[in-house]
Amino acid sequence: MPEMEYNASIPIYIQVMTSIKRDIVTGKIQPGEKLPSVRDLAIRYSINPNTVSRVYRELELEDVCFTRRGMGTFVTEDAGRVTRMREDMAQELIRDFLAGMRQLGIPDDEIKRLVEEYGKQEGG
Repeated sequence: MPEMEYNASIPIYIQVMTSIKRDIVTGKIQPGEKLPSVRDLAIRYSINPNTVSRVYRELELEDVCFTRRGMGTFVTEDAGRVTRMREDMAQELIRDFLAGMRQLGIPDDEIKRLVEEYGKQEGG
């Protein structure tokens, strides 16, 4: 997990949760894989251990991970949950993108054209 630059307008625990989720949906962290200890993750992200505890607690509430007492915290093994998480993250990116484009006054048909052109340029 890389060094993070934090956005002051978003709580740190949410940014760390998003980073972990991104690593899960992209395969950097595998289903069933053990996550770092609270202490190790706190060091890695340069954050308070209490913040890491909140991250893990919130991820458990979202069924992204589970804790085995005395063994640690593990990523869910539910492939369907990982797929849903990926779809949710994609929808959020699209929602933010469309909101930004509409704030610029760009109509939907122009947004579509620009996305298609950019996709071709990028080889997609």
